[in-house]
Formats: sequence, structure tokens, C-alpha cells
Amino acid sequence: MLADLTIKDFLAETAGSAPVPGGGSISALNGAIAAALTEMVAHLTVGKKKYAEVEGQMKTIATEAAMIRERLTEYIDKDSEAYDRVFSAFKLPKETHDEQVIRTNAIQSATKEAAIVPMRVAEEIGSVMETIIYVAHKGNQNAVTDACVAMMAARTCVLGALLNVRINLTSIQDEVFVGMMRKKADELEANAIRVEQKLLDWVKTKL
Repeated sequence: MLADLTIKDFLAETAGSAPVPGGGSISALNGAIAAALTEMVAHLTVGKKKYAEVEGQMKTIATEAAMIRERLTEYIDKDSEAYDRVFSAFKLPKETHDEQVIRTNAIQSATKEAAIVPMRVAEEIGSVMETIIYVAHKGNQNAVTDACVAMMAARTCVLGALLNVRINLTSIQDEVFVGMMRKKADELEANAIRVEQKLLDWVKTKL
């Protein structure tokens, strides 16, 4: 499991000649880091008299961020597994007509899944970005820059994951599926860029 590797081993694995872990897994990792930092800022806020009025919300945020962190950590491996299924489908025999049909269907099915996995990653962390703004505004102000780094990691996760979505869509024949996924990707990308800029513009007035 990639997620069980040490940081040094994970980086070495990424730097190697194998195609996985690649951009998809790294995007998921960025999302997990964003969730972890959000969780950290919430924890640093809880128990502080100055932030007593938001303690309940921060506890809830910490719990929800922990669950998202765990799910995105799982997607580090899921993305690589999705790539492996596409690769395996391309290796199927194609000597006869029946074999060609089976192979084509397998490739299309695996490629759809390889697009769905990073889309789920983008959706997961995309749902947290407004929460990061709340944590930055209302949480422990000694950790406001940590919240900003969480936001930047979240944006990297979304944009990176969506690049993986789009490159897989170029090989998918189902036009309805492709259209739906492209529309969703455009919406998620625009929102991620907008929300990140909103926070960064605000924090510049505070530092």
C-alpha cells in the first residue's frame, strides 16, 4: 500500500521509472494534507478561551476533516489501482473479433473508472474549501497561515485530479458520460480557483 510507506519511500517510489504513483495519487495526497491541516487548525482552536464561541463548530470540523483525510488517503492507492486496471485491459488478447470486442469494452470500462476516481477526489476536497475559509477566519489566528496552506493544497488537489479526469475522458467513447464529467470538472475547477483566491486576498489584509 502506497499510503503505508514512509515519506522518503513514497517520494522514492514516485521518483522511480514506474508510472504509478503519479499525478493522480499525488493529487489525492495533497487533498489529504489539506484535510489534515484543516483538522490541525480546528484542534488548535478548541480549548482556547478566546475562541470559546466557536468551539462546538471546530470540534465538528475536526471530526469531519479527519474522515475526509482518511478517505483521501485511501484514494492515493485507488488512483494507482485504477491506472493498473486500464493498463491490464490494454494487455488483453486481440487476435479474434470477439477478443477485440472484449478488450475494447474492458478498456472503456477501466478508463471510465480511471476518470471517476479522480473526480471523487476533487469532489471530496472541494467540499471542504469553504470550511477552510471558516477555519481561517474564526479559528486560532496563530495558525491562519496553516489554513492558507491547507487551501493551496486543496486547490492543487482539485486541479491535479481534474487534469487526470480530463486526460481519461479523451479516450472514452460514451459522449453523454464525457459531457457530464467535463461540465462537473469545469465547475469544480472554477470554484476551487475562486475560493482559494478569496482566502488569499483576505489573508493579505491581515499579514
